[in-house]
Amino acid sequence: MNPPDEDGRRSLAVALKYAGGETAPMVVAKGRGLIADEIIARAREHGVYVHESPALVALLAQVDLDHYIPPQLYVAVAELLAWLYKVERGEPPVFSGLAEKNNPS
Repeated sequence: MNPPDEDGRRSLAVALKYAGGETAPMVVAKGRGLIADEIIARAREHGVYVHESPALVALLAQVDLDHYIPPQLYVAVAELLAWLYKVERGEPPVFSGLAEKNNPS
């Protein structure tokens, strides 16, 4: 078990890869604590967007490495990717939170 971070939470990170034509996004890295910190640092070093959503990360962390995300997560991840695509094109960043509205906790 990893000790809690300074703010009392355990850090967790999941990296996804998606290329057009693939079945779905794939989990290519995941980890807690120092590994999570390294995943986030490397993403930022390479200009990869880092989205912070503890609920989504917790669900994605359950997916095995080098496996596609399950269909139950398609809407949430697709919404995030669509939002990111707009941001990268210079459009105003408006995140509707549709997935959270449709899947209340």
